[in-house]
Amino acid sequence: MTAPDPAFEADCIRRILAGEGHLFHALIRPCERSIFFLLLSLLGDESEAEDVAQETAIKVYLNLKNFRGEAKFRTWVLSIARNEGLGRLRKTGARREDSLDAGTDDQTGDYTPAILTSWREVPFEALERQELGALLRQAIERLPAIYRNVVLLRDIEEMDVRETAAALGITEGAVKVRLHRARTLLQRELAPKLEGFAPRSKGLFAWFKSMRVEP
Repeated sequence: MTAPDPAFEADCIRRILAGEGHLFHALIRPCERSIFFLLLSLLGDESEAEDVAQETAIKVYLNLKNFRGEAKFRTWVLSIARNEGLGRLRKTGARREDSLDAGTDDQTGDYTPAILTSWREVPFEALERQELGALLRQAIERLPAIYRNVVLLRDIEEMDVRETAAALGITEGAVKVRLHRARTLLQRELAPKLEGFAPRSKGLFAWFKSMRVEP
């Protein structure tokens, strides 16, 4: 994922507000993937996510004059996307964002054990395997929404803890706790399925093959 360029964003916003509306696509394009992933994790339906993503883009455009630069532009955009997604859920009467005990969700500290390595350590050639990609996608899709949100933004979109917390409207401690729990759930589901994919080299698959989580 290409990191956003704050200078480019600021120049685009200034020029759009001055009347160069055609620049909006260039401004929003780096955020499109993050918007879609966040909405998909909230709504659980691709067509719904695409629909609300379009509504989000319109809302961002109409409210661009209100962006003050106090947060990253992408963080501000994702906050709008989240509000639009939750609004759609309220309209359909189907709140899919699972509740969680706030007392255990807002703990502080790093809750990701060293052995729970980053997805970026997976050998590139293994990631290219269609079967493995399908397993990972299916496992992530089956996570409860509050965990899936964090995995998509932190591990897939590579957003930092602060930006993820701002986008989701939760504390940084909650981001760390949820990411740890999400990775643990993924570990439990994927470990027995990845036996045939584990390469000889060390990495995440070697860990999956050797690590067992007690129920």
